[in-house]
Amino acid sequence: MEIAGRFKARRLAMNLTQEGVAARSGVSWSSLKRFERTGLIALDSLLRVALVLNCLSDFEKLANDNSSMGSAKSLDDILSEPRARKKGRIK
Repeated sequence: MEIAGRFKARRLAMNLTQEGVAARSGVSWSSLKRFERTGLIALDSLLRVALVLNCLSDFEKLANDNSSMGSAKSLDDILSEPRARKKGRIK
């Protein structure tokens, strides 16, 4: 719901109505209204609204920024790592 609140605040700061954003983005007014109320929206609709609100570039950071993950590993690298023991042995 936090994201929906930020989108609503941005829309209001840009002095746009829900109807105006819906018309410009191609997202139905009812979907936009539901998103602002509940936080639920399809990803493609969210990206269309982000384009209208001039914040689409923020989504590019999600996929491109590996700095928070350290060095990215491939799935093969992860699967080939030895598994750490989770239980001790009885001697």
